[in-house]
Amino acid sequence: QVQLVESGGGLVQAGDSLRLSCAASGLTFSSYAMGWFRQAPGKEREFVAAISRSGTNTVYADSVKGRFTISRDNAKNTMYLQMNSLKPEDTAVYYCAARNSWQVTTSKVTYDYWGQGTQVTVSS
Repeated sequence: QVQLVESGGGLVQAGDSLRLSCAASGLTFSSYAMGWFRQAPGKEREFVAAISRSGTNTVYADSVKGRFTISRDNAKNTMYLQMNSLKPEDTAVYYCAARNSWQVTTSKVTYDYWGQGTQVTVSS
């Protein structure tokens, strides 16, 4: 049974940093491209960042480029999202997702497994 468990969310002030983690089990982690998505109240789930199986290729949404960094540790079956210079508009539930492919994509419909999400709230 595949499980993706996010952690690291919380309440912070604008300008602060957070690091999210996504621990994977029940799959061969190094065979999966991974992604982070987020969903704010009343909005669609949107792409944040994605990373290839080896970690060499990354893609970011324009809204987070230069502030967020996605990474992974295949030995620990864990993916990370380092979020710096947080803004109130970053407030959302953040989800990690896994895609059984070498290809990095931004479309949520192409991902096979999802975590339950972790809340990030940024106050102004």
